[in-house]
Amino acid sequence: MILRLRESPWRLMIAVNIVVLIGVFLYKLPREPYVPYIHLLVDYHFGFTKRALIGAVVSLFFAKVPVWLVFVLSGAVCLLTLALFVKLFRRTFGFDDAHLPLFVFMAGSPFFLKNFMHTLGHFDIYGCAFAIGLLLIPARSILFVLVAAVASMILILIHHIHLLMYVPSIAVIVVLRYYLVQGVTLRNASVGTAATLAVGLLFFAAQFWGSLAIPEAEFVQHLRGRMADPVRTNLLSFSFIWYQSLAQEIHDTWQRMPSNLPGIPVFALLIWLHAPLWKFFADLIRSLRDQLHRRIVIAAIVAVSAAYLVMFAIVFDYSRWISNWAVCMFLILHAVKTLPASREAPLIASDDRKTILPGAIVTLIPRVGIVRPF
Repeated sequence: MILRLRESPWRLMIAVNIVVLIGVFLYKLPREPYVPYIHLLVDYHFGFTKRALIGAVVSLFFAKVPVWLVFVLSGAVCLLTLALFVKLFRRTFGFDDAHLPLFVFMAGSPFFLKNFMHTLGHFDIYGCAFAIGLLLIPARSILFVLVAAVASMILILIHHIHLLMYVPSIAVIVVLRYYLVQGVTLRNASVGTAATLAVGLLFFAAQFWGSLAIPEAEFVQHLRGRMADPVRTNLLSFSFIWYQSLAQEIHDTWQRMPSNLPGIPVFALLIWLHAPLWKFFADLIRSLRDQLHRRIVIAAIVAVSAAYLVMFAIVFDYSRWISNWAVCMFLILHAVKTLPASREAPLIASDDRKTILPGAIVTLIPRVGIVRPF
C-alpha cells in the first residue's frame, strides 16, 4: 500500500484528503453548533413554519433533543453523501489511475466534502445528497421527473433557500438525463410544468407564509422545552432568523458587503486552482455530438450560476454559496458525461506538474468556510 502511494501522487492526495476530512470533523466536535442545533428544535408546533422539516422529523424520535445529535446526524449524512459520490464517480468514470486526478479535484476539493464537514449541521449537504441520488437512479420514465419534484419540495421545506441553491441543479439533471434522452412530449412537458409550478408555490408559501405569528419569547420558550439541556440558552441565540423578513435579510447582506468583498479574490484563486477540472469540463461539453445539447448545457450552467448570484445579493454566507456552486458544477459535469459524445474528452494529465501542483494545494486546503474565506 505504501509503495503504491509513493508511485502515484494522486493516491497519496486521496489518503491525505481522508486525513484532512477526519481532522476537520475532530475540529468541529468541541465547538458550539448554534444554527445546526436550533434547526433540530424547530418543528410545526405553531403551524406551518419555514426551516422546520428536519426538526419535525427529529421530534418524532426525540422528545428532548441532545446537542450530540447534531454531530451524529450530520456526520451520518456526510458519510452517506461521500458514499453516494464514490458510487456515482465509479459508475461515471471508474477508479483507474487515469481518472484519479479527476477524483482528487472533485472529492478532494475544499469546496466539497471538506467544507460540508466544516459546515456540519447546516442544510446545504441535503441538496447535494438528493442531487447525487437523482444522478444514480434510472431516468427512463416520467416517474423520474416526479421524484425530482418531490425531492425539491423536501429541500424547500428543509430551507427555502434551496430554491436557488440546489433546485436549479436538480432541474438541470432532469433536463439532461430525462428530457434530452426521452424527448419532449405533451405528456411529459405537462408533468414537468405542473411539477415546476408546485415547487414554486411551495417556495412562496414557505417564504411569505412560513413566518411565525407568535411573540419570539414564546417561540424561544417552546424551543427550550425541547432541549435536553435547557440551561444552555446560548444555543438559542439564533432564534431571530425565524422572524427576519426578506427585506431585512437583503439589508443585512448589503450592509456587510464592504467587509465581505475582499474575499472575492480568494474565491477567484480557489476556483482557478481547479483549472484542470474546468478545462476537462469545457472539453467534455465540446465533445458532445449534438450542438443543441451543447447549447442547453451552457445555458444550464449560466442559469445555475445566475441563481447563485441572486443568493449572493440576499444572504451573506458567501463561502458556503461559492462552495455549493462549485459542487453543482461537479454534479452537472457527471450529468453531461451521460450524453452522447462524438469523441472522448482528454483527461486531466496525471504526470504533469501543472496539474499535480494545484492538485496538491487543493488537497491541503481543509475548507473554504461559512461567510469569509477560511
